[in-house]
Parts: sequence; structure tokens; C-alpha cells
Amino acid sequence: MAGILLSGCNGKMGRAVTLSIADNCNCEIIGGIDVFDEVRYGYPVFSSPAVVSKDIIDKTDVIIDFSNPSALAGLLEFAVANSIPAVICTTGLNDAQINLIKNASTKIPVFFSANMSLGVNLICELAKKAAKVLGDSFDIEIVEMHHNQKIDAPSGTALMIADSIRNELDRDIKYEYDRHSKREKRTKKEIGIHAVRGGTITGEHEIIFAGHDEIIKISHSARSKELFATGGINAAMFICGKPAGLYNMTDMLK
Repeated sequence: MAGILLSGCNGKMGRAVTLSIADNCNCEIIGGIDVFDEVRYGYPVFSSPAVVSKDIIDKTDVIIDFSNPSALAGLLEFAVANSIPAVICTTGLNDAQINLIKNASTKIPVFFSANMSLGVNLICELAKKAAKVLGDSFDIEIVEMHHNQKIDAPSGTALMIADSIRNELDRDIKYEYDRHSKREKRTKKEIGIHAVRGGTITGEHEIIFAGHDEIIKISHSARSKELFATGGINAAMFICGKPAGLYNMTDMLK
């Protein structure tokens, strides 16, 4: 049975992972990391990676991280120092933090995806196919909606979708986040990305391909946090025993 060290264990996603693992016979949480180090679910909780006890380190086969971008550097340093694979599920990372992930993956196996949902990764593939077929005859817009507590915008998933589409197009593409100050026509060299924040929306993503007299839409709706927890657990099971390298959902789905 794989031992999991859960970073961000006392947050909403940490709770979802804990509840999901309770029904999984292939793994167990042997410890958690959270700045709020209250013991809530029966396993020991440490305020930072630096104070995780040796007996927990020895039992850890993989780390699942659903915490905060500010905790990433210390967590990766800990994972590398102890040769522990890591699944990074935290969103809102900047370029420097993503480079930290890439650097760590040269020493340990690291699984990283902007979204841990199988369905979201599928619509990325569908959007790539649509962009390749439709070419520059259709304008592309992405609309994402999340709850009012989400602090980053646009979502990492919206950017992941946009990046997937841009890689399929044979032209320079820029992302347009805000048109209110512009007085000019839309160009073919842009993908519009729009963020909506409100209520308790778990996560909605829609890709719009708007052509002459027709519109094609590809969408995904997340109805609970459990699907992201399940994705993180599956990634943890996948990465155990793998050699050093950077892995993502595409690798797991092969």
C-alpha cells in the first residue's frame, strides 16, 4: 500500500483527497502538511516540510500537493532532498514556479497538470483537433467560471486550454484578457480569455469557435471537487516507481 504525504491537507481539496483515499485500498495518507497544523483526520500534520518527522518520511512513497503557490519551493526542496515523487496539483503558479517544477523533475519524478480532471484534459485534445481543422476561419474565445473565493484569474485550466490550441495553429497568437480600453476590431491573431467569479461555482470552461453563420462550442462542467481529488490520487499511483522526469495527464492516459 502506497504511503501518501498530503500537502495542504486541511484545505478544501485536502479534505476531498482525504475522503477519497479513505475508500481506496491501494494507498493511505500517512501524514499531512499544512500551515494550520491541526489534526483533523487521524494522521499527523506538520506545519511545513522542514519539520516532517523521519518516521513519516520513511513511510512516504509519494507527495500530493493541493496547497498554495507560496509553499511550492520548500515542498520541492523537501521532495528532492528525500527522493520522493511529487504530484503538484496546486494552481495559480507563475513562470518561475513552473521552472522550479521542471528543475526538480530532473532529479525526481514529478507529475504536474494545470487541471487533474480527465474530462478537462479530453476537451483540450478536442479543442486542439477543432483548431487544426478550422484553421483561421473561426475566432476562438475561452470563458471560465469559478467560485468567488478563487484568487487567480484567468484559471490555470483556461491557460492550459489556450496553450494547447495555440500550439496547433500556424500563426502568432496572443491572449486578449481585456477589451474594454480598446477601440479596434478583433484580429485573427488572438484568443480571448474571460474570467467569471461568483457564488460556489466549482469550475466551468467553454471554448467557443465562432465562424461565419455558425458557432461550435466545447465545454466542461465540474460538479464537485471530488473529481480533482480522484485525478490527484490516480496520478500519485501512476508516478510511484517511475524514473525522474516531468509527467502529465497525457502520459497517464496513454
